[in-house]
Amino acid sequence: MYGYCKLTICLQREYDLVIYKKKVYRLLDEMEMLQPQRRKRLKHPRKLANKREIKASNVLWEMDIKYGYITGEQRFFYLLCVIDVLDREVIDFHMGLSCEGKHAAGLIQRTLWQRQLFETKERPVIRTDNGPQFISHVFEEACAGYDVTHERIPPKTPNKNAHIESFHSLLEAECLQRYEFSNYQEANEIVTNYIHFYNERRMHGSLYDLAPKQFRQSVTMQQVQAKTVKV
Repeated sequence: MYGYCKLTICLQREYDLVIYKKKVYRLLDEMEMLQPQRRKRLKHPRKLANKREIKASNVLWEMDIKYGYITGEQRFFYLLCVIDVLDREVIDFHMGLSCEGKHAAGLIQRTLWQRQLFETKERPVIRTDNGPQFISHVFEEACAGYDVTHERIPPKTPNKNAHIESFHSLLEAECLQRYEFSNYQEANEIVTNYIHFYNERRMHGSLYDLAPKQFRQSVTMQQVQAKTVKV
């Protein structure tokens, strides 16, 4: 038996009736002849970003993509980073001429390994925007497989991913705008060196003027106390 939409077309074609879908729907509803409506089920329902108070490392990580340009080859490259909201460290990154869901999934695995979290019960929340890499099945399945909660910010709200956006602004001002890359290899080396500098040496005002890795080590040794971050 047809549903009300196709039944409307049949009535119009075979009987030259001037009738519309709403009328057919109402008549079928009155006669209790409506076909059950199929509901589209999302395999990975979207989880919106929640307000949080972060008091330790490895609680909330932000993940996003930055684009750079290679003048000598007239093409763009992708830089996908994961940053810890509390200690501001770029835990790991993917840089390449392409960036897909599989690259984001692999990066999650590496960051968990970097922070030695595979043996722990509690895993960080991963916060992203709604880019195609982050809504892909391969990325969502990786998050589920690694027991990581993935939450996405609403469209046009980059402030909810403020820490990774702040790092990208620094990267743009202190690295990408200062160099004109002749090839991908040169871009990879310079960007990688900058990220190491940012993590290990660049002073951060909200981290007692320590670099992210220095700050995290100082917190571990109880030399400084981490400030609560509200996001």
